[in-house]
Amino acid sequence: MYALAEQRIFCFEKMVLKIGILLIAVAVFSGQDVSISAYSAGTLLKGYIVKEHSDDALFLLRYARDAEMIEKYKGSVVNKLEEGVHYVRLNKFINKRNIRINVAEVDRKLNSNIEIVPKLASKSLHSKAKISNIEKNAILAVNGTYFKQNTGTPLGALVIDNEIITGPIYERVALGIGQDEFKTSRLAFEGTLTNRKRQVKVDNINQPRMSYFHTLIYTQAWGEKSPETKSGTKHIAIKDGKIVATSAYSLIIPENGVVISAPADNLDGFELGDKVKLDYSLVPNWENVDHIISGGPYLLKNGEIFVDASSQKLNAITGKNPRTAIGYTKENTMIIVTVDGRKEGSSGVTLEELAKIMSDLGCYEAINLDGGSSTVMYVKGNTLSGSNVKATTISNALVVRKKA
Repeated sequence: MYALAEQRIFCFEKMVLKIGILLIAVAVFSGQDVSISAYSAGTLLKGYIVKEHSDDALFLLRYARDAEMIEKYKGSVVNKLEEGVHYVRLNKFINKRNIRINVAEVDRKLNSNIEIVPKLASKSLHSKAKISNIEKNAILAVNGTYFKQNTGTPLGALVIDNEIITGPIYERVALGIGQDEFKTSRLAFEGTLTNRKRQVKVDNINQPRMSYFHTLIYTQAWGEKSPETKSGTKHIAIKDGKIVATSAYSLIIPENGVVISAPADNLDGFELGDKVKLDYSLVPNWENVDHIISGGPYLLKNGEIFVDASSQKLNAITGKNPRTAIGYTKENTMIIVTVDGRKEGSSGVTLEELAKIMSDLGCYEAINLDGGSSTVMYVKGNTLSGSNVKATTISNALVVRKKA
């Protein structure tokens, strides 16, 4: 009896879904203004796609999305770069100032052939490049996390294809990218190194030494060798759970191994030939997240404007500047924004003004990325510099591209 009732409910759901699709189709092909109806029908169509894998429903949902974008950005030109990827150039008047804003919206539910990934300027962690050279086939890209200006070394958490490339600093906020969802949180690093004698705390991975007292991991992502240190430090190379080399200054990083660099006292008792166990992770240790890109501070948290610049040691960047921000809606559409500044016709925005922009665009969560002279957006072959620095080079980018 229960099975029969369940079957009837399922048949009823299918009937309602098909009637809804039919009504939308009639409205679409009769030339009616369906932007509001299409927007309201979004959930219905998405449900039908999941249940029936319907190409017809996907077609109508894409049409509804196009109509929704035209309605949302009424008065501006909406450029459809690919299915599910739209770009809009806006001019806003904010606090008696003219501001130019570039907005991209990426809805992966409409196109299973696109992905959003962080990418380094080159194979080296210590390099910079023009955004047009980081991913030549990008549909769209923006500059990513903070970096050392002289070397290009990323400053903050960066995870690509589940590999921790660099660890977080000051527990700054980061955005995680999964197959079907996004997540945001301030990130910390936890690690321990253990042998039969003792256990020591590990502070970070592939970051420049910010304190003499830190114990740091260096992988081959960092380069050929661990960074040179002054006297009073110790480096140990670990491969296959065993210490294979030690030095007071620097070591070659073993293939599929690491080097630990620390004050000598921190590694007292860890000697050549010792068996060791190294454990580390980011906190929170997100499941179903393939990539992470960090920035700071928060702009929106749980749908509310939330700018925590002071706690993330970012008070120096709160004024009017060119900006880059990323966020996502409750429906997991990513919204990518750059704001022009320090140039004629656009003076830039404060963090609070940027947060308001992201809120007005419909974001539920949003974070600030690197800005100033680094702000740049790449749109299908065109580089849109956010500042008066036209040939800016950056360490890393967030890229929207077709899957290989």
